[in-house]
Amino acid sequence: MADSGIRIRRKLKAAHRTFRELKMIAKGLLSTDHPIQVHIIPMRRCNLSCAYCNEYDDFSDPVPLEEMYRRIDKLAALGTTLVTISGGETLLHPQLDDIISRIRSHGIIAGLITNGYLLTPQRIQQLNKAGLDHLQISIDNVKPDDVSKKSLKVLDKKLQWLREHAEFHVNINSVIGAGVKEQWDAVTIGKRAVELGFTSTVGIIHDGTGQLRPLDRHAQTVFSEMKKLGKHSYARFNHFQNNIALGKPNEWRCRAGARYLYICENGLVHYCSQQRGYPGVPLAGYTIADVRREFLTPKSCAPNCTISCVHQTSLVDFWRKPQNLQTHASSHPAQPELVQIEAQQEESVMGD
Repeated sequence: MADSGIRIRRKLKAAHRTFRELKMIAKGLLSTDHPIQVHIIPMRRCNLSCAYCNEYDDFSDPVPLEEMYRRIDKLAALGTTLVTISGGETLLHPQLDDIISRIRSHGIIAGLITNGYLLTPQRIQQLNKAGLDHLQISIDNVKPDDVSKKSLKVLDKKLQWLREHAEFHVNINSVIGAGVKEQWDAVTIGKRAVELGFTSTVGIIHDGTGQLRPLDRHAQTVFSEMKKLGKHSYARFNHFQNNIALGKPNEWRCRAGARYLYICENGLVHYCSQQRGYPGVPLAGYTIADVRREFLTPKSCAPNCTISCVHQTSLVDFWRKPQNLQTHASSHPAQPELVQIEAQQEESVMGD
């Protein structure tokens, strides 16, 4: 258990974080001329090689710190309210804490996605000091297998350290669907996360074509159990997930390129991790005019989209202007990806 000092600091930071997140929502409702959420990649290399992942390599160097500063400063100038650091394995970047501190220096909410392998009590305390707001760890099974080594057996001690030392919000993500050997592992992982006071999400893995496929009956049962864990959370607003679980398309207005941006290690703006190349232009030259254009641009990949962070970010604008600006909207099918449902005891604004 965390000592009383950590518990008090955790509660104070949670209250302050909630206030800032409410401001983020209010700003998003008042204006459409800024990104709400951005995923940024400072490190493509990863220390693992999960079979379902297409977002890593085993050789890339970290993006230099000064370049990361320039990109973060640019996002701040665009009015961005939430930046999540993703990879690759983010903890491999030697100056990650400086990157987090730079995000926070602009008043931006800072999130981090990691596989958790490199966490230690000291490392967690360093993340506290840097000002991290949200951390997400992916745990894919109870015991490691040939699909993923990110198992509860390996990482449970890391979770206990987070429970003892973390002053930021922690979310644990697991997976169900094609290629997962033990579907019920997701429920075991989710219940362990909630037991430790964390939030829990589950991602649905699709096959290699990237097309939506319905979950089988057993996986549907797991999906329902995870929804029960999240029945008191904002997950109840994620109705699009029900269609994804059934292999059905969604009708919605994707605001990627405007309200949600994905910044790759080369500093290019993309719609998302699975639509790299669209629009594929340098962040350094991205303007409010680009944000306005992409806000009105329909994306042909949207009906079968599985990327929950884009769905969730776009929710704030579901009632706004229709999309009818025909520019360079993506026309190729989405690649394999995860869509998350949130099961939680406290708030979370991170995506996948």
